[in-house]
Amino acid sequence: MIIFIEDSLCLYMDLKQYLDKNKIWHRFIEKLETIHTADAARVADVDLNRLTKSLILISDKKELILAIIPGNNRLNISVLERSLNKKLRLVPFNEAEKYSGYLPGATPPVGHKNEMIVFIDKKLLGYETIYGGGGTRDMLIELKIEDVVRLNKAKIENISNESCTTTTQFSLGGG
Repeated sequence: MIIFIEDSLCLYMDLKQYLDKNKIWHRFIEKLETIHTADAARVADVDLNRLTKSLILISDKKELILAIIPGNNRLNISVLERSLNKKLRLVPFNEAEKYSGYLPGATPPVGHKNEMIVFIDKKLLGYETIYGGGGTRDMLIELKIEDVVRLNKAKIENISNESCTTTTQFSLGGG
């Protein structure tokens, strides 16, 4: 357990140093440990629309792709496949750290272990700042969207669809 804490601290420090070196405005937010985006938004009291998912994909040619989408949305892989003209698959949950350098639920929108082709969902451009994983599962980071785009040399496209969040009510009986 101590090794994990030391590793987490190193990841946080690496991310902080990366941002400081690039003179990027940022704010870390401590929270209870979570993995899933909706849980993180709830415990940190941030807008799920502004809390991003950083999803890693791999192409049939072994290229890495990072898709940054709003936390309440689902990735539309076919849009990315058409844009890149490549077949893609999501990296399995237990392999994500190998590519990004961060555990799932901690992956920030910038500063990854490996170079990736980055796509940001166009819906996120409506916000001055967005939130993402802060390098550890008990931390979020707030960044300016313009900095996330610039640091990643990101492509902007509509790459996600809203998740179904409405509840259907059924009426039993006549009426």
